[in-house]
Amino acid sequence: MTTLTPRHAHPDVTDAASVPVASVGNAVDAIALETAHAAHNYHPLEVVVASGDGAWVTDVGGRRYLDCLAAYSAVNFGHSNPVLINAARAQLGRITLTSRAFYNDQLGPFVTALAELCGKDMVLPMNTGAEAVESGIKVARAWGYRVKGVAADQANIIVAAGNFHGRTTTIISFSDDESARSGFGPFTPGFRIVPFGNAAALEAAIDENTVAVLLEPIQGEAGIVVPPADYLPSAREITTRNNVLFIADEIQSGLGRTGATFACDLVGVVPDLYLLGKALGGGIVPVSAVVGNADILGVLQPGEHGSTFGGNPLAAAVGLAVVKMLATGEYQERARDLGARLHDGLTALVGHGVVEVRGAGLWAGIDIDPDLAPGRVVCEALMARGVLAKDTHGSTIRLAPPIVVSAEDVDWAVEQLRVVLEELSAS
Repeated sequence: MTTLTPRHAHPDVTDAASVPVASVGNAVDAIALETAHAAHNYHPLEVVVASGDGAWVTDVGGRRYLDCLAAYSAVNFGHSNPVLINAARAQLGRITLTSRAFYNDQLGPFVTALAELCGKDMVLPMNTGAEAVESGIKVARAWGYRVKGVAADQANIIVAAGNFHGRTTTIISFSDDESARSGFGPFTPGFRIVPFGNAAALEAAIDENTVAVLLEPIQGEAGIVVPPADYLPSAREITTRNNVLFIADEIQSGLGRTGATFACDLVGVVPDLYLLGKALGGGIVPVSAVVGNADILGVLQPGEHGSTFGGNPLAAAVGLAVVKMLATGEYQERARDLGARLHDGLTALVGHGVVEVRGAGLWAGIDIDPDLAPGRVVCEALMARGVLAKDTHGSTIRLAPPIVVSAEDVDWAVEQLRVVLEELSAS
């Protein structure tokens, strides 16, 4: 494994009084402004981040924290990664946006390199992960009508319970998360929900109008839920046999996070379409993509789908730099090796405030004993000790540090969790 020297030491959590804190005015004012004028669609932890470097961020008062969320895997390569920053700066001085009404000199090299990384031959560039999912749905339906021969407006797509693919109106139509759905109907038809990890249920839901199966190889928002080892291979065999597209949403799980380029690689599966986002923009600009072969993506014709910013020169320049970094295999190796270290440390906490640990690579879902504390309380206690993490679904917390994190940082984060759980048990 390549050794990267950490750019920061750990904050001194044993002497909290000596750690600089934000003046009440700065932190409070920043939170008050956001609360007053930003829609309340999030419930952030009360830390005001001002800068970041590698796996660490610094708040407005100068206190530093180990970032164990990495913006939901968008910052896989660390904050202020010099390779990515330099790629963005170089392009900023040239041109940033042309729209797809014209060609630009950055998009061709980017989509060529990304297609090669994925083992496919065509890329549909977009901006956000939700846009990639929406685009994948449109492509699957168009393929169903134009290639498979499904009757007009009869196409259906099979999805998994517990899924999270975004929060657009179409996507929440096939979510079973009431916090995302309630009050936003009527919903878009054409989707069938089956249990995640159950290949028999998936096959039973397929009929002559099924055009695709859309799955997260590992469910992120659900709590880093890893399916049985034979599930994705079975889904691949079932979809192939039934002439149905297999679409893998690798927006969080892909691009190095799980110790492989894609989570599908862990079980030797190649989907028909990859949905990519988050880390593809290096934590600098929104970049997403649908990647597949021409016999599928080629169903789209000019004017049928587009995006003003999709494929813009700045995004393409940063995206190309990301693909080149992944092509070396260094980040996948780091995530694999450091992930084993992370999971070993977390597994030792089972029975000591932790009920279960799941995940792959540098991605872990940790079920806290619900009798001990909700996940939010644990995350607040971790924040007080210099670790930023995110809760989900009650008593589950997630850890996903940037892949540039050091082995010492990984051990330190696990130790902070151990201390937090011990303190909560004592109280």
